[in-house]
Amino acid sequence: MTVTKAPAACLIGWPAAHSRSPLIHHYWLRTLGIAGGYVIEAVPPDDLRDFVLRLSLRGFVGANVTIPHKEGVLALSAPDARAKAVGAANTLWFADGELRSTNTDVEGFINNLDASAPGWDDSGEALVLGAGGSSRAVVFGLLERGFGRVHLANRTPARAAALAKQFGPNVHPLSWDGIDEVLPRAKLLVNTTSLGMHGQPPLEVDVAGLPQAAVVADLVYVPLVTPLLAAAKARGLKTADGLGMLLHQAVRGFELWFGRRPEVTAELRALVEADLTKT
Repeated sequence: MTVTKAPAACLIGWPAAHSRSPLIHHYWLRTLGIAGGYVIEAVPPDDLRDFVLRLSLRGFVGANVTIPHKEGVLALSAPDARAKAVGAANTLWFADGELRSTNTDVEGFINNLDASAPGWDDSGEALVLGAGGSSRAVVFGLLERGFGRVHLANRTPARAAALAKQFGPNVHPLSWDGIDEVLPRAKLLVNTTSLGMHGQPPLEVDVAGLPQAAVVADLVYVPLVTPLLAAAKARGLKTADGLGMLLHQAVRGFELWFGRRPEVTAELRALVEADLTKT
């Protein structure tokens, strides 16, 4: 008798800090009635190559990748255009016997905006705060969606300039002091920095300078409603929070591993929200 083992995926990180990914994927496995698993694997940097190259032998159909391995897995897999442009991958899967990689932060960001603020991409310019890995995913997504002008502000101007050079003439580097000048023209404001997160300094940007039709997105999800989002809501602006992006970025990985496209539901969001508020 042949025993078929249920497919399983994992999260590769070091250290293996508490992640909401198992909660999200186990919810979808349960609600879709799929026999499968999802576990966290603590993989030291020195062991990354061996772990990834033996991923299938370890019984995994794919993996999520988190800090500090997002860049390292690019050389161990066949990255798609998104992973190459962002310079990091967060999802691994097998196709035609090949280990492939992508960055689902791009579609997580875009799909969350589509769900939270329909019409956000009608027209106008975008202002992105920060020039780290998350910013690269956001900028790539905005250009892919057709934004003709993306302003990129960073506290270290050289990083914004380097990122703008990477993405081409539609991305314009901006000094932090120049934010107020661009705000009145920004149809979309996106915070990709850690400013406003619990334990971090506040993000001192005055949303009063934005047009009334602007949309404000914050990738921070602890707290769920950051001071930036609270100020935007007080003005009646449409908003998209970091938890929504976290949930939407998980969709494609699940589909690649388990063959069904899951939905981001109010029930799932409430489940993760409850977990985030635990002490």
